[in-house]
Amino acid sequence: MAGDSETHLRDRSENTDIIRQPFLIGVSGGTASGKSSVCEKIMELLGQNKIDHHQRQVAILSQDSFYKVLTPEQKAKALKGQFNFDHPDAFDSELILQTLRQILQGKTVQIPVYDFVTHSRKDEFITVYPADVVLFEGILMFYSQEIRDLFQMKLFVDTDPDTRLSRRVLRDISERGRELEQVLAQYITFVKPAFEEFCLPTKKYADVIIPRGADNLVAINLIVQHIQDILNGGLNKRHNGCVNGHSTPRQRRTSESSSRPH
Repeated sequence: MAGDSETHLRDRSENTDIIRQPFLIGVSGGTASGKSSVCEKIMELLGQNKIDHHQRQVAILSQDSFYKVLTPEQKAKALKGQFNFDHPDAFDSELILQTLRQILQGKTVQIPVYDFVTHSRKDEFITVYPADVVLFEGILMFYSQEIRDLFQMKLFVDTDPDTRLSRRVLRDISERGRELEQVLAQYITFVKPAFEEFCLPTKKYADVIIPRGADNLVAINLIVQHIQDILNGGLNKRHNGCVNGHSTPRQRRTSESSSRPH
């Protein structure tokens, strides 16, 4: 399955003046549910994980990159584990929306880099080049209707709460230097209530629900096959200018994206 897609992705169109609108996939689910692992597995099965990011035709973005810049008071709370990072207000939704619209226009975008140890946005960016398929994962990707409506496919990773908690504890202690007591207190005070109030209700918007995350190879293989159909021109109507029932004429590459390295 991956071989056919890999061959297709290497066979780039000779006419580089014409670009297609990328196929945008939203991936949501609770904290540590395996959203990133699902995206990485999809990337691997499509044969894209070892390709240089300049040439990669499938890109992965994370909502975690778009946390708002905290005020000194908010940062002080965050360092004590007393700031709610799972609330919709913690994310820069305007920047997410702007970035998604630029991606859909085939533009190269600059993604912020967030430091989870210091709870701050770094003075650097990651450049994401135009791709045929873009996976955008995050706990609240479907919360805003304006953002949700931009996705042509919506996936919800549904993992057992105990599994998610154990993963969260291990991650925050090993990768982010947190103390066990602080991690558990934050989970009980903010993470679990926010999941139940803001994330779980958005499950109803998903086109595909993936129980057990990346371990569910049956579901992931079906999604990969659908993506391959798109990359191989299976959805001709979409590539001919019809996306979600709306006309989207093909566009010329902008000067920014036409300078993309080869």
